Amino acid sequence: MAYREFDDMQLSRRSLFRAGGMLAASGMLATMPMGRSLLAHDVGESWPNVARMAKSYLDSGKVANVLVTLGWRQEDHAHTVGGGKLGFSNDTPVDENSLYRIYSMTKPITGMATMMCIEDGHFTLDTPLAEIMPQFANMRVLKDPEGALDDTVPTEREITIRHLLTHTSGIGYLITSKGPLLEAYGKNGLVGGRVSRLPIPGFPPVEPAPGLEEWANRLATLPLMAQPGEKWIYSASIDLLGRVIEVASGMSFEEFLQTRIFDPCGMSSTFFTVPRSEVGRLTDNYGIAGGFPIPIDPGANSIYLDAPKVPSGGGGLVSSAKDFDRFQRMLLGYGTLDGTQVMERESVRVGVSNILPDTVDLTGSWVAGQGFGAGGRSVGNTFGWGGAAGTIASVDFDRKLRAALYTQYMPTEAYPMRSEFLAAYEQDLSGMSSAS
Repeated sequence: MAYREFDDMQLSRRSLFRAGGMLAASGMLATMPMGRSLLAHDVGESWPNVARMAKSYLDSGKVANVLVTLGWRQEDHAHTVGGGKLGFSNDTPVDENSLYRIYSMTKPITGMATMMCIEDGHFTLDTPLAEIMPQFANMRVLKDPEGALDDTVPTEREITIRHLLTHTSGIGYLITSKGPLLEAYGKNGLVGGRVSRLPIPGFPPVEPAPGLEEWANRLATLPLMAQPGEKWIYSASIDLLGRVIEVASGMSFEEFLQTRIFDPCGMSSTFFTVPRSEVGRLTDNYGIAGGFPIPIDPGANSIYLDAPKVPSGGGGLVSSAKDFDRFQRMLLGYGTLDGTQVMERESVRVGVSNILPDTVDLTGSWVAGQGFGAGGRSVGNTFGWGGAAGTIASVDFDRKLRAALYTQYMPTEAYPMRSEFLAAYEQDLSGMSSAS
């Protein structure tokens, strides 16, 4: 069984909805008389450039599906552009109920779960992690992030919940660590989202830690890449928050998400483990090699049909476009969805805002010149993040607009789909604005 931590390493500040600017600019349409009337369930005619982009990828055989979802305000479901099928060898059409590996789009969900723990009074943004998990007291920091694990200095400040939510804790990741620290992450089974049962050339299999508690305990034995609060380093900190939630709430991480977010939001198609009864909705995932898609996780025999040893709060969920849109609607409603208060308004407001510590230096990071909230990028009043297999989503609170792109291929940089999607999206929005 091969595990490889893939993530949105190549997700530049330009590639997440142009750092939110694209959707912020597009929001003007929500205030136009034509804005909502343009949107039917399938809105390809209203978004011709987006539809053309999706069709070009489908017709060329680069991907099996491209599904874009768009929703204004509290419309009860998102509208769609694009389509395709579950896989190249599966003719079942994709729709809003098809299941996608959302990978790091799990992070904003874990972020909001953490904000719920704050509203429950379990801790605050600036509570030291060691007060909840004493094994993280007296952490050490590598003098050289690529150097020997015993060449360290003491931390100058304690890791806090804020640091974990914003990737400023100094903790590493399989996809950002290097040298001995990277080897230690692999040896200790500190993996995140799962990829395949198949061996992946160039990446030796890693056996995950036997559970989230042990995963966290092993992480506590390794040095940090940087001083807490000093640098933005994409990290395993959101995965660690899954264990923080368990310790603070007294519930398993999976139970907390199910009872506090999935059930109240009506997210009946969001899973760490896809039930066998739902396998007929699960997309195939592909690795792109030499420009050709190769199946690495067929839906019919997906690794996501097995229960994970470690439920990854940073990249472990499978969900449908309909389900994730309901999560986005809940955020747009500042915690309320269809009359149900899922979260407190202030919890959402703070969670989607820029909560980066004042001490952090963003120079050279993926979020330079921007903000970061509870597990997602925060720019102005736009909040969102993307996943390793091509998914991406964002919510614009000023304009009450939610949008997402779903497909299934790895690595994301194999195709310029995201940048082409953004360009097409902007062209369509500009055309709508001119037509008004």
